[in-house]
Amino acid sequence: MSETILLHLGMAWLAGSLIGLERTFHGRPAGFRTHALVCVASALLMIVTAYQWQWLGSEVPEATIRTDPTRMAQGIMTGIGFLGAGVIFKEGLTVRGLTTAASIWMTSALGILYGIGFAFPAVLATVITLLTLSLFRLVEARMPSRVFARCILRFDSQQVLPEPAVYELMRTHRFRIESLSYRSHDDGRQFEYRLMLRTHDRKYIAPLAADLRVNERLLEFQLSPTGD
Repeated sequence: MSETILLHLGMAWLAGSLIGLERTFHGRPAGFRTHALVCVASALLMIVTAYQWQWLGSEVPEATIRTDPTRMAQGIMTGIGFLGAGVIFKEGLTVRGLTTAASIWMTSALGILYGIGFAFPAVLATVITLLTLSLFRLVEARMPSRVFARCILRFDSQQVLPEPAVYELMRTHRFRIESLSYRSHDDGRQFEYRLMLRTHDRKYIAPLAADLRVNERLLEFQLSPTGD
């Protein structure tokens, strides 16, 4: 029994560590140690369930106790949601940490599989997880997709760029304005446009920023790409 427990915990520790290394390499807040501990903890709790008669003792008649090992798995997956939520944060219109939260959730599921000894699906899922986190990043970077950016343009109230000119400026740089709102500042002495922009390549963001930087009418601007 000791050898089996050691094997299960060792595989869980290795799987969690490998997934955590990938997250650490990409600078994510929940990395190597977090994923290793989550996987081992999940495996340990399932081992406790799998070998519950070892600690309940032979004096307790099995007929008087009904156990459901799946309840432990449900408790683990519910509890891990709080840890996953802790790595998700919102910065402006950008939500970051969703992939890390998903990897923590997956690591917990792997720990459950390793804990109960389902080695084949656990190893297979570990490989799939590592491939998804590493190779899919390369695929995602090469896929054509929409890129969104939040833009704020602030002017002196006496030198506001007309709205049609703003549309033309964004169109020149291959951006489409998805939404536009207005705001007044400093008791009406300043005026700003707030835009949500869309384009199909991030490479257009830098030229737009360079053009806005030399615009003599602009007092201040902010250009923030969105993404995970």
